[in-house]
Amino acid sequence: MTNALPAHKPRAALWLRAPLLLIAATSSQCLFATDTAGDDYEANTKYSSLTQINKANVANLELAWEYHTGEIPAKGVANAFIAFEDQPSIIEGNLVVCSVSRRVIALDPASGEERWTFDPKTPAQKDGSVYQKCRGISHWVDRKAARGASCSSRIFLGTTDYKLVAIDARTGKSCEGFGEQGVVTMAPSKPILFAAELVAGSNPAVVNDVVVVSSSVADNQRVDAPSGRVLAFDARSGAQLWEFDPVPRDPGDPASATWSRGSGEGFGGGNVWSSMAVDETLDLVYLPTTSSSSDFYGGDRVGDNLYTTSVVALEGATGKVAWHYQLVHHNVFDYDIPSHPLLVDYPHDGKRVPALVQNTKMGLIFVFDRKTGEPLVPVEERPVPQEGKVPGEVLSPTQPFPVGMPTIMKTGFTPDDAGGFTPIDRWLCRKKIEQYQYGPLYTPPSEKGTIFSPSSGGGPNWGGGAYDPESHIMVVPSNRVPTVLTLVPVAQVQAPAEGDDQAIEGGSAMTFHVKGSPYVVKIEPLLSPLGAPCSEPPWAGLTAVDIVSRKILWDVPLGSLEKMLPLPFPLEFGTPGAGGALVTAGGLVFIGYTLDDQLRAFDLQSGKVLWQADLPAAGTAVPVSYAIDGEQYIVIPAGGHSMYGTTMGDSVVAYKLPKSAK
Repeated sequence: MTNALPAHKPRAALWLRAPLLLIAATSSQCLFATDTAGDDYEANTKYSSLTQINKANVANLELAWEYHTGEIPAKGVANAFIAFEDQPSIIEGNLVVCSVSRRVIALDPASGEERWTFDPKTPAQKDGSVYQKCRGISHWVDRKAARGASCSSRIFLGTTDYKLVAIDARTGKSCEGFGEQGVVTMAPSKPILFAAELVAGSNPAVVNDVVVVSSSVADNQRVDAPSGRVLAFDARSGAQLWEFDPVPRDPGDPASATWSRGSGEGFGGGNVWSSMAVDETLDLVYLPTTSSSSDFYGGDRVGDNLYTTSVVALEGATGKVAWHYQLVHHNVFDYDIPSHPLLVDYPHDGKRVPALVQNTKMGLIFVFDRKTGEPLVPVEERPVPQEGKVPGEVLSPTQPFPVGMPTIMKTGFTPDDAGGFTPIDRWLCRKKIEQYQYGPLYTPPSEKGTIFSPSSGGGPNWGGGAYDPESHIMVVPSNRVPTVLTLVPVAQVQAPAEGDDQAIEGGSAMTFHVKGSPYVVKIEPLLSPLGAPCSEPPWAGLTAVDIVSRKILWDVPLGSLEKMLPLPFPLEFGTPGAGGALVTAGGLVFIGYTLDDQLRAFDLQSGKVLWQADLPAAGTAVPVSYAIDGEQYIVIPAGGHSMYGTTMGDSVVAYKLPKSAK
C-alpha cells in the first residue's frame, strides 16, 4: 500500500538513524509527469537524448541557479512525514515544480526565477499528523480547443485531501470548467480513520483525453482498509468515466475466484501508490498494484488474490482489463510493485517489440509485451519456503521468477551473510541472526521473527530504473539492509491508547496494531551492537543491467558514510536512501538518492564516478535534464526525506557547463 505513518518519529540507530526503520516499514510512491523535461526527455524510461554534457566534460559542471520553495520543514515535528520527491517538468516553456505542500510553481528554466504559483490550499490535518510530499503532476493538451485558449493546456494535480485539480499550464489559474471551479472531489470507499489514510498519491496518468487517478492507502492500519480504486475522469469536464478496483468486489469477476471468500469484499488496498505508465497508441494505462490489507497476514484471504501485486493493463477509454500478470501470489511480504513501469522497444526474435519492463522490491526484473502481456523473458513458477508460517496462514506454494534475468541484489539471508565492523561485531551479528527465522526469498513472516532480505521496503523502490535505448542498459538503485519482521499474537500485546493506534515506536522497532488482524506487526532493522547493519556493505547500491543479454555490467556502492561518522572518513559503504536515476545520451547516469547530500554522475559503461557535488539537502528525488538557449541543464529537487533522517531543505538546484567547457 503506502507509507506507514508513525505516531512518533523513530529514534536513531546510532549513526544510521531513522533510514533503516523506513526501509523496513514503508512502501513508497512514485513520480513521473507525462510531459517531463521536454521533447529530448523520455519520461517512460527517464532518458535524455541531450549530449552537450558528456563523459569528457561532466567534471566541469557548476551551479547555474538555486531556487527555494520557502517550505523548510520545522525540526522536531511529531507525526511528520515530509519528503521533497518531485520530478520537475518542462511545460509551456516553464520548469514546473511541485513542492512538499503540493504548491505548483512555474520557474524560468534558465534562471530559476519564479513566474507563477498555484496553491491547492489543502486544509491542515485535524489529527495533528503532517503528510507533505508531491511526486509530480501531469500535463494534457486539448487538441479540440483553439490554440492558446484558456486551459487548452492543463496541469493535473492530485491532493492529500483526495481531490483532482486542473490548472491552466500557461497561467497557473484554475480551470473553472473542470469539475467544480477546477476541482473534482473524490469520495473514499468508506470513512477514513485519519487524514492521511487515503490520499491522491502520485501524479495522475493521462491517456488520450482521460485522466486516471490512483491512491495511497496507509499500511498496517486495518484489515478492512479503504479501497485502492483507480478512478478515471474526462480531461475536459472532470466527469467520472469509470473506476477499477484491484481488489475485486464482484463475484462475477474471474479474479474473485482467487479469493477464498469468493471476492475481495472485506479487504482494501491493492492500490497504486507508484506511478502509472501510458501507451496512448494502444490506449492502455499500466497499473503497478500493491498488496491487499493486511500486509503480512493473509489467513483470512486465502488464494492468489488477483489483481493485487500485479501489472494490470486497462483500456483508457473504458477501464476494462486488457491483460494482467501477478508478480507475487498471496502477498504477505509487503512486496508491492513499487516503481513506474518502463516502456521500451525490446529486441525479441529478431524484431523490436513494444515492451514493459517492471522492476520489483525483490530485485526481480520482468519483461512483457505491453500489448498482450505475454512474457518476453520467460517466467517460471518455483517452489518457495513453506515452513515457519504463523497458524492460520496458507502460503502460495510457488512464486514467479524471470528465467535467466539476474536479480538487482542478492536475495535471502543466512548466518553466513553476517557482517560487522570488527570480528567480534560480526560474531555477535551471527549469533543474533541465528535467533530468527531466515532463508531464501519468500521465507514467510513468523512469530519467531523472520529476516527479510530484501526488506519489505526493497531492494529497488519507487525510483525504479532508468534505461538507455541505445545500449539497452538499465540502471537501478537499491537499498540492501535486512530487516526483521515479527508477527505477535494480539493477546500478547497491550492495546494502544485511544488516538495512538497507528504505529507505536518501541525502541528501534516500529509496531503496528492492525485492526481486525490476529497479529500485531513488529518491524526492526537487523543491526549489530554498534548500530551498523548485520550485513556486509554496500548498504545501498547502483546496478547496471543489460536487459537484452541479461547480464549485470557493474554494481557499485551508492553513498558515503562520511557525514554520519564522528570523523570524516569517506567510506563508500552505501547509504540507504530514496530516489531515482537519470540516464543521458552523453553516457552518464545522474543520481542523488543518498544520505550524504551528494549529486553524482556515473559513467554509464563502467560505473565510475566522474563528478559529484554537495547538495543543500538530500536529493531524494529524480534528476531531469533539458536544454534552453543552447545550454543543457541538470536539475534536482534537494529537500530531503524526514523519515530517512536526512538533511532537510527546500531547494531546487540546477547545474550547467561553463561556456569554456562546452
